[in-house]
Amino acid sequence: IINKLTRLRGVGVWTVEMLLIFSLCRPDVVSYNDFGIRKGIMKLYQLNELNRNQFDIFRKRYSPYGTTASLYLWEIAAEKL
Repeated sequence: IINKLTRLRGVGVWTVEMLLIFSLCRPDVVSYNDFGIRKGIMKLYQLNELNRNQFDIFRKRYSPYGTTASLYLWEIAAEKL
């Protein structure tokens, strides 16, 4: 889905990932392209920086419930939790 939709002008990976979460209800989406999710991981694990390799380790840890983790990470990033 990501490969097909990002061929459309103006549609990027982040846009498709949000479509997967909020419209198609996919259960395992954790977007590296989302600043809030990265910020949530950094706050939760008290990290000063987060590279792609570290992020992928967390994404695998959250699987198969990545979307649920994403929702909580957004809350953590917004300091609601």
